[in-house]
Amino acid sequence: MLQRRPTVKFLLEDRPQNLLAVSGLGSSTWDLSAAGDNARNFGFIGAMGQAAPFALGLAIAQPTRRVALFTGDGEILMSLGILATIANIGPENLCVMVLDNESYSETGGQPTATAGPTDLELIAKGAGFTNTSTVRDDSELAALRESLRAASGLHFANIKIATEELPLVFPNSFDGVTAINRFRDAISA
Repeated sequence: MLQRRPTVKFLLEDRPQNLLAVSGLGSSTWDLSAAGDNARNFGFIGAMGQAAPFALGLAIAQPTRRVALFTGDGEILMSLGILATIANIGPENLCVMVLDNESYSETGGQPTATAGPTDLELIAKGAGFTNTSTVRDDSELAALRESLRAASGLHFANIKIATEELPLVFPNSFDGVTAINRFRDAISA
């Protein structure tokens, strides 16, 4: 399994100017923050289940930019219906990446359904995604990075990561109003 923070950092390293990043509640936001402060990042702090709808809206509103969503298995399992909505709308500039450690890390490490027989890639395919992958090693991660930067094609990636206890790395803008204004200014420039 891959390590979460080096994985996120690798995917965003030397990213093109048109690549926007959104992260889900908890660990995904700490991972995005640990990858480096960037005004083109927007991390959710206290709104579980809202990152995917936000990323979808952003992809629709910003069709010339690539949108990368980093979220966790617990958050995506909470509202699987968003995968069907995303697939049916089919924004060509969105890449949904689930950092799947098979546990609810924020609440004590209880196993999620992906620790059992649930396969998020198969669920995404069933929802209508045609471009999917499950990433388990560095070679698959390099291919995902190329797909992420391709700037065309809706993609779903389930990234299998190790369960790790890591220090929290808070976003530069922890206040919601400040964070959204900073992000809006960055994408309006």
